Amino acid sequence: MELEIRHLRMICTIAETGSLTRAAASLRLSQPGLSAQLRRIEAMLGGPLFERGRTGAVPTAFGEAVLTRARAVLPTVDELLSASALAARSSSPVPRLRLGSVNAPLIGGLIDALRAHFPEARIASRAQGSSVPLIEDVSAGRLEAVVVGDCPGYELAARPGVVLRPVVTEPVFVALPAGHRLAGRPEVGLDELADEDWVSPRPDDDRVREYWSTTFHATGHRMRTVHEAEGRLLMELVRSGCAVSLCQATFEEVPGIAVRPITGDPLWYRHLIAWHQAGPLAALEAALVEHVRTAHRVAAERSPVYQRWLRAAAGHPEAAAR
Repeated sequence: MELEIRHLRMICTIAETGSLTRAAASLRLSQPGLSAQLRRIEAMLGGPLFERGRTGAVPTAFGEAVLTRARAVLPTVDELLSASALAARSSSPVPRLRLGSVNAPLIGGLIDALRAHFPEARIASRAQGSSVPLIEDVSAGRLEAVVVGDCPGYELAARPGVVLRPVVTEPVFVALPAGHRLAGRPEVGLDELADEDWVSPRPDDDRVREYWSTTFHATGHRMRTVHEAEGRLLMELVRSGCAVSLCQATFEEVPGIAVRPITGDPLWYRHLIAWHQAGPLAALEAALVEHVRTAHRVAAERSPVYQRWLRAAAGHPEAAAR
């Protein structure tokens, strides 16, 4: 493990808030995750940075020395990253637009929007499991725009210079093996899933899995995740009958997998796009948002299950308004 800029930001945030709990909330991390990161940083630097007690986290003498240097370095690094990114864009004869996306069906709409406005641009994209690093990459000038997502109570915090715009909020559905005892239902109750084995993505900075677990806990049950996987492997575990999983409402049913709404819509997911306020896309806000919303509508139209839910929600304005 090597020291990274984000590690310096972490320890500065802990010092500023005086508490690992408050720092974790500010950084949109789980408190255990931040504690584990801090232990690794301290081991790497060679000593404890904070004394932790009931009153919070107080820098040690060694910690003060590290913080002094970190606070001197970070503004310079931020300025360097921003200036170099802008210089690279302006010096290139052909515009270069770098995009990022979490697992969502919206990146195509964003690319279409950019091709319409920048027909000569070279457009590249990459996938990322977590929204937080993508937002950091936009702030640092490493990406021009990203598709990200968050959940109620776990909203993404914008980094300096980053514009975050909501696109649409949708319910979270459940993916079941096609032969599952509940697959024939039009919707499935959360309590009926309490005894299932689950496959979920690994915990990350977005805290999406924490949101899922907290929602289950509020019903008096727990989400028993026995498999950690993403993408095709996750769906293969569902298809084979090893587990069930949560999924986006736009997820298309494929052979062997049944997608069903959850009774009462207890879980929600919000799609957003983000760009840098000083970047080349800043003037295209309305066009970008509309193109990405169109991409979501197209994805929704491909899902009969989501279409049925939308028709039912039209009669319940409090659900449709989400």
